[in-house]
Amino acid sequence: MAKTDGIDSAQLQSFMDRIERLEEEMANIRNDIKEIYAEAKDYGYDPKIMRVILRLKKLDEADRNELDELTDTYRTALNV
Repeated sequence: MAKTDGIDSAQLQSFMDRIERLEEEMANIRNDIKEIYAEAKDYGYDPKIMRVILRLKKLDEADRNELDELTDTYRTALNV
């Protein structure tokens, strides 16, 4: 194993290769998701609302309820 200043260059290269591969996979997945939103839009669904719903689904019930209450309070305060 080649070491430079205490760094195992083969191991470091392995980490870098794995990260690059995963970043490429993430970019492909982001593109796939973008295509699904476009397809949903073609069927008349609103991607913006779909994103909101997905964010809400990630919250537990207590956090969703708190968000609803605060949103209602702010809307009332702002006459929205």
